[in-house]
Amino acid sequence: MNFYPIFWKDMLLIRRKPWKFLASSMIMPLLYLVTFGWGLGRGMQVAGGTYLDFVLPGLLVMSAMNNSFGPVSTSVNVSKLYTKTIEEVLVSPVGPWSIALGRALTGLVRGLFSALLLLIVGLVSGVHLSLSPLFFLVLVLTSFCFACAAVAAAMIAKSHEDMSNFNSFVIVPMSFLSGTFFTPDKLPEPFQSAVLIYPLTHANIVLRTLAAGGNPSILSLAVLALYTAFFYYLAGITVKRVS
Repeated sequence: MNFYPIFWKDMLLIRRKPWKFLASSMIMPLLYLVTFGWGLGRGMQVAGGTYLDFVLPGLLVMSAMNNSFGPVSTSVNVSKLYTKTIEEVLVSPVGPWSIALGRALTGLVRGLFSALLLLIVGLVSGVHLSLSPLFFLVLVLTSFCFACAAVAAAMIAKSHEDMSNFNSFVIVPMSFLSGTFFTPDKLPEPFQSAVLIYPLTHANIVLRTLAAGGNPSILSLAVLALYTAFFYYLAGITVKRVS
């Protein structure tokens, strides 16, 4: 799969403006960390630890989601609807699955980078997390999952308004209802069961369990992996249809 030129082109754009990339990756996660972790959560105890210990894993997966989905969906949407630069890529020898993979890998890098920066800030602040290879693998999987979703959503959207509506009705509710700031079992039914449809809910469940040193839910891991595979398939199919 000849995805490398697509991926490397986006990496060069980031390299030209590293400080802008750094600032855009960190501003929202840091605001959430300061507001909910150091502000509202100071002095609160959750499951035998501080609220900051509890909320940081949720902020990590939310940061991975937002920074992998937002920039990729915007870039693909603009190149498709306004600049028409995606047409140059579609007529090149690069296949649709490679195009989808290259764009998704860009989102993976963005999402993982923002999550790791936030993790460093949290650890320096005294947050206690149990880190393992699987912990970082879940962050990679989450970033790639939503990067693929970004490509698919941008290719399906017929206008900038469609993309904004998707963010308003899917991404924003998912950010707040998927257990980022509280466990899903705090919600009343039917909302408690309904939020289990979100991939971010399962990313939160797995990462928070790993951060506490526990054994992750195999079911949640499987759901997250299935969502990732489905979104990549959908991204490839939508790019193929446009081409």
